[in-house]
Amino acid sequence: MRAVDPGRDAAPWGALRAALWPDEAGVDGADDLAEALEPADDTCVLLAIDPDATPIGLVEARLRRDYVNGASTSPVGFLEAWYVAPAWRGRGVGRMLVAGVEAWARGRGCSELASDALLRNIPAHAAHLGCGFVETERVVYFLKRLAP
Repeated sequence: MRAVDPGRDAAPWGALRAALWPDEAGVDGADDLAEALEPADDTCVLLAIDPDATPIGLVEARLRRDYVNGASTSPVGFLEAWYVAPAWRGRGVGRMLVAGVEAWARGRGCSELASDALLRNIPAHAAHLGCGFVETERVVYFLKRLAP
């Protein structure tokens, strides 16, 4: 596991993000990658690397100082992105990435680490529970378009 180097890791990091969010245009582009690293003091991006030095997983985390569902402290470390290539799932790669973020968050004074997952993403729920997260609440978001 290593911290992302935007120069060396842009292509594989971008490819992992595109695999995580296949329906989101531009997540692998230079602007989105740069944005994921800002502000530098409040972000952590780690890549999991296989024995051949190929990136196989990623985690992006940020300190959140606003309201975080279920949290009782501030700031809170928050997993913004977490992905492991399908061939590597179930082998401890995701757990290792989360452990790296836990250490990073503790080093910034956090006593809690939070995350979220879509209601329909049952495998993500299981992965979170397997890493020691507990479900705190479920939320359904609503939107109403307003006429001009």
